[in-house]
Amino acid sequence: MPVLQVPEAQSLTDRAWELYYRLRPSVETPENIGKLLLLDFGSGDFEIDDETGFEPVHRLQSRHPDSKLFALRIGYETAVSFSGSLERLSE
Repeated sequence: MPVLQVPEAQSLTDRAWELYYRLRPSVETPENIGKLLLLDFGSGDFEIDDETGFEPVHRLQSRHPDSKLFALRIGYETAVSFSGSLERLSE
């Protein structure tokens, strides 16, 4: 798997957040807050998962074999935290 250079990685991150903000009204519901959202950049397809994200990754990759995926935690600024706390997104 090729390693992304910093500008390319930043561009993908920006695109992921743009896609998330378009999807936000439909995915950021009370029952989905805190779940993982896995996005496929090319198709705009996504999966929601409440655990590790492995199953939705496999489902997305089976539908879109050459996909570039990005994971976000619905309603939060980061998907994981090493300090033990996650910061919520502002309205």
